[in-house]
Amino acid sequence: MEELFEDIIEHVRRRGSLEEKELERILAKHNRRTRGSERHFAKKHLFPYLLKVRDREPGRWRAWSLSDAELEILSRALRMKPRRTQSGVATITVLTKPWPCSGACRYCPCDVRMPKSYLADEPACQRAERNCFDPYLQVASRLTALRQMGHATDKLEIIVLGGTFADYPTAYQLWFMREVFRAANDAQGSAGGEGELARDAAGAGANRADSGAASADPAASAGALARNVAKRRALYRRLGISPAPEENAARCSPTQEQVDAGALSFNNAIRRLYQEDPAWQQAACGQTADWESLEAEQRGNETARHRIVGLVIETRPDTVDATSLGRFRRMGCTKIQMGVQAIDDDLLQVNGRNAGVERMEKAFELVRAFGFKTHAHFMVNLLGSDPARDEDAFARFVNDPAWLPDEVKLYPCALIAGTQLERDWREGKWTPYEEETLVRVLVADVAATPAHTRISRMIRDFSSTDIVAGNKKPNLRQMVEERIAQNGTPVREIRYREISGEAVAPEDLRLETVPYETTNTSERFLQWVAPSGRIAGFLRLSLPHPDYVRAHAAELHISPREAMIREVHVYGAAAPLHVQGEAAQHHGLGTALIEEACQLARDAGYKRMNVISAVGTRAYYRARGFQDGPLYQQRIL
Repeated sequence: MEELFEDIIEHVRRRGSLEEKELERILAKHNRRTRGSERHFAKKHLFPYLLKVRDREPGRWRAWSLSDAELEILSRALRMKPRRTQSGVATITVLTKPWPCSGACRYCPCDVRMPKSYLADEPACQRAERNCFDPYLQVASRLTALRQMGHATDKLEIIVLGGTFADYPTAYQLWFMREVFRAANDAQGSAGGEGELARDAAGAGANRADSGAASADPAASAGALARNVAKRRALYRRLGISPAPEENAARCSPTQEQVDAGALSFNNAIRRLYQEDPAWQQAACGQTADWESLEAEQRGNETARHRIVGLVIETRPDTVDATSLGRFRRMGCTKIQMGVQAIDDDLLQVNGRNAGVERMEKAFELVRAFGFKTHAHFMVNLLGSDPARDEDAFARFVNDPAWLPDEVKLYPCALIAGTQLERDWREGKWTPYEEETLVRVLVADVAATPAHTRISRMIRDFSSTDIVAGNKKPNLRQMVEERIAQNGTPVREIRYREISGEAVAPEDLRLETVPYETTNTSERFLQWVAPSGRIAGFLRLSLPHPDYVRAHAAELHISPREAMIREVHVYGAAAPLHVQGEAAQHHGLGTALIEEACQLARDAGYKRMNVISAVGTRAYYRARGFQDGPLYQQRIL
């Protein structure tokens, strides 16, 4: 490995670059020299080795004498799966433990090793099971993996999945969130990725001082994380809770067979396997927390090296009320994922959805009024639907003032063994769309999506072996986008237009405002647009209707004539805090968006500006004139 890296460094110094094909040639040259059982070199081994030398071999690191420019070239070339942080943040998905679900959807998987609707073979689910569904262990392991792939992890978006978060006891919710923040805080010494290498090599005293606790002793912080991980794993071993998938499969298999045969309900199976199991009962005794301990970890995260700049909670619309939203907001939540699936009562009823259309519309109004981003799940090819109806329903969903989601997970219905839908399929009541039909429907849906909405996903992470019938191709979105390109279909949705990791010159950007109306707010979508038509950043400004605020004064935490910034997002590969690069981040684009939003609100007669800030962005907004409040930061206009 030493000789390989010396060749790589020599190439960087000679050429001033390191392209993918050049790296492949260097790897191939060294692999031809390996003999017998010697391990071949692969790209995935390179960045971890670079970190190891930096952290554990100071003599070799000094001998390499890498400049900041050379480190940046190496970081970019060696990073694995660069798309993961091109939206500007590093995303970490964590799952809550298996728990009874208050829903009964016909298409919903019933894997008793997982929370309702999730399967053990999904990547995030595999990580959760290997970490005994412990949020601290899940965050710690994911941070390590992202770092070893070469990604900056200074800015984190945490996505909490597991069906319906509101179904869990409040004490468990508080514990889960506290442990997420605790893991991020304890990991002070392990931030990695592009820019981190250069910053650490240079000493970066000013940057570290600004990062609060991170400046004290990064090595000690990393050691604390490792010790806590070891203690937690030892605890689960003593309790008899296994992280091994094969052991859990064997333990759950007899119960799963009963659920699949319809002899035992999913909820009763979960109670038997977890709530009545002595090991899980004993673990649950420690899975409680109070507000004071959570808020202490939040305060620590405000200046941590790994700041949580987005926190997403998944729940069902029929569980949404002012009390739960106030609790989620106090936890630091900034976005609510809601399973909508359909917006016609007959389809909801035949598919076993609890919420009706009117109830869901009220949930969307309330979530908006609280300032949360709305992230909806929508499905095509549901039982009782057809292609024309799907296209019409989705167009209404993304354009009707009652809905207008900020983000959408647009899924084709997939048939999973053991669901009620499987019986419908065997009886001929439901048939999956043919591929051509499915692609045509999704192309129409993308074309109908307005400029202020992002289609975040088009498939679930189900393994093809788990899907009995329906789309099994993981590149479905690519197929849809290729058809869009062939047809010359105009596309306005956000993800299609993201500038991602492209270099951007701020002076070439123009600021556009897209206005639209919901049932209870006037929205302004501010976007920085490049000459290519791609967007480098955006802001969601909400102007709540004063009459709605007055009518719901007992539920809301705002007053009439208070505007709300619901999201500020600047694109570019996730850059470490305070490190400026070629991408859009850290060029003042976010500040300019905020100032324009304040001016628009002032011109519309609003007196104050609230922002639904994440815990990790509180300092950012304080520096821009916002004062801390109970649920929001606020600035006088």
